[in-house]
Amino acid sequence: MTKLTHLDDKGEARMVDVSDKAATHRTARAEGFIAMAPATLALIEEGSAKKGDVLAAARIAGIMAAKKTGELIPLCHPLAITKASVRFEPSREPAGIRVTAEVKVAGQTGVEMEALTAVSVACLTLYDMLKAADKAMVIGGIRLLEKTGGRSGTYRAAEGKR
Repeated sequence: MTKLTHLDDKGEARMVDVSDKAATHRTARAEGFIAMAPATLALIEEGSAKKGDVLAAARIAGIMAAKKTGELIPLCHPLAITKASVRFEPSREPAGIRVTAEVKVAGQTGVEMEALTAVSVACLTLYDMLKAADKAMVIGGIRLLEKTGGRSGTYRAAEGKR
């Protein structure tokens, strides 16, 4: 079993010291899905949701969340993110929105948590903005799709595995 880096020799939580690591270009992509009733998806596509442009709000929320990950997740390093983007892909079967985020940094630690946080908060924002129309929406499938850079190199999730 791999030694957990966020625990010291006494088993106490600690922030990993990355000061001796080289700064490298690192990227991460993550995805999630929010399932909803077809009528709720239609509200998004028609732009007729009562709270306005729900995709624009969720995009901004996801980008902001990526930037704030170090404040939200214990022991995560605050990073000077060089890119954060959030995209939405409507789905008819099942009805819902696939959310993807991409985050980049030139730094000493990866941005996987930032990409995952961006997707999570974007999905939560969609739920919040549409809950009056559909309280039964389900958020799921949040996962890392790909990461590059750093000592561990490239990781790509297996296709179709969720």
